[in-house]
Amino acid sequence: MTPPVLSNRYGLLIAGLLAISVPVSAQSVTTKTADQLSRELSAGSFSHWNQWRGPLGTGVSYDAKPPVEWSTTKNIRWKTELPGKGHSSPVLGDDHVFVTAAIPVGPKLSPRMSGRPGEHDNLPIDSRYQFVVIGIDRRNGAILWQRVVREEVPLEAGHISGSLASASPVTDGEFVFAHFGSQGVYCLNLQGDVVWERDFGPMHTKHGHGHGASPTLYGDSLIVNWDHEDGSFLVILDKRTGKNRWRTERREDTSWSSPIVIECKDSKGVVHPQIVVCGTDQVRGFDLVSGEIVWECRGMSSNVVATPVYANGTLYVGSSYEKRILIAINLEDAHGDLTDTKHVVWTRTRNSPYVPSMLLYDDFLYFLSHYQNIMTRVHGPSGKDQPGPFRLGELGNIYSSPVAANGNIYVTDLSGTTMVLSHDQTPKTVAVNRLDETISASAAIEGDEIFLRGEKHLFCIGITTQ
Repeated sequence: MTPPVLSNRYGLLIAGLLAISVPVSAQSVTTKTADQLSRELSAGSFSHWNQWRGPLGTGVSYDAKPPVEWSTTKNIRWKTELPGKGHSSPVLGDDHVFVTAAIPVGPKLSPRMSGRPGEHDNLPIDSRYQFVVIGIDRRNGAILWQRVVREEVPLEAGHISGSLASASPVTDGEFVFAHFGSQGVYCLNLQGDVVWERDFGPMHTKHGHGHGASPTLYGDSLIVNWDHEDGSFLVILDKRTGKNRWRTERREDTSWSSPIVIECKDSKGVVHPQIVVCGTDQVRGFDLVSGEIVWECRGMSSNVVATPVYANGTLYVGSSYEKRILIAINLEDAHGDLTDTKHVVWTRTRNSPYVPSMLLYDDFLYFLSHYQNIMTRVHGPSGKDQPGPFRLGELGNIYSSPVAANGNIYVTDLSGTTMVLSHDQTPKTVAVNRLDETISASAAIEGDEIFLRGEKHLFCIGITTQ
C-alpha cells in the first residue's frame, strides 16, 4: 500500500539524522513523492514507532504486518510487569522499548486536593512519587534499566482517568526524551544515564487534571508544548544539550495536544518546516527556525486533547468540549489569519474527537466521537462521509487512539478489548481480541508485532508457534 505524500518531519527523518551537528537554519528541506516514500519504507527508513502516533505522526505504520488475533493465551510473545502507573504509549528503538511511569513510594500522606479552580473528578495528592523512564529489551521483555529522574510529592494528582506519566517519550535511536510536566524534561542515553534535564517550574493545569502533551523531535530540535494556566509557551531545545534554541510565549490556557512538525510549500514551491500546536480556540503554525507565528486559524474548542494530523498539504484538527469541531486546512502558501478564508477546506460539527487522536490512513480520516465507541470514516480531501459514523458494538469507552497497519484498523477500549477493522469504504470487523487488563495507552506497531501497554503490564503481541 502506497503512503501519502507526507511533506512533514518524517519525510526529513534521514536528512535530519545526517545533519545532527548542523543548525536547524542550515538543514536542507526536500519534499518526497509517494514513490520515493514507498521505496524508503521498503528499505526500512520509517520502520521505528519512535514517538507518539508513530513514525509518520498519523497513527499508521505502512511497512508493518502485525497479527489480527490474540488473547491472554494466544500470540503473546512476552508480557512484562511494569511498576507504578503510566498512560504514556510505548516507543521503539532498534533493541529497546521505552515507557515512563510514576511510582508511589514511602508512607501514605494525608490526602489533599490541588485546589485548582474548577477542580472535579480528580485524584487526591496522597503520596510521594518516583518519576521513572524504563528501558526494556525488545526481544524478551526484560527490564534493562529503570531510571528515577525525580522523586517528590506532585503539584497535582490529575484526573481520575489520567496518570502522572501520560506524555509519551520519544527516541532518535541515540537518546530517549521524557516530559513529566512540573517534574521536568529529561534526556537519557540508551544505558539509562541522564544526559541533561530541564525544570520549567510548576505546571498548573486546568482543573488540576494533569499534563499530557508529548514532546516532538525534528532533527536536533526537541519541541515541548507548555500550555497551562499560568503563562503558556512553546520551547525548542537542543536535543544534545537541553539549551533553548528559542522560546515563544503563547496566549493560551491548558491544552493536552502534542505539537507536530510539518513542511509547508509556498507559492514558489519552497518548503518551510513549521511547528503546529492546537490550543483553546486557535491552531497556529510557528516557523521552526525563528519561532514566529506564520498563520493561525480560529474555531477550536477549549480543553484541546487530540493531536492534529497532516498530509498532502492539508492539516486536520479536531476537538470536542463545549463545542464539537473538526477543520481541514490547506496550508499551501498560508500566512496570517486563515479563519473563514479559502484555506479552510471544510468543517464539521458532529462526532468530533476529544481524548483519542485521529488516524489518517491514506486519504481517509478515522476518529472517535468524544471518547465513545462511535467511529467516523471521512474522505480527507473532500470531507465526505465514507461511510460516516458507525458503532463499535464490542467496545466501551475508548481513551487510546486508533492505529493502523497492513490494511487494518486497531481500536482498543478501556477494558483491554481491541477491535480490528478492515480499511475499506465500509469497514468490517476482522477480529475482536481481549486482554484482562485496563488499557488507556495507545498501541505501537512495528514489523510483525504490536505493543500494548496496560495498567500493570506491557504486552508484545506477535504470531507464536503455540
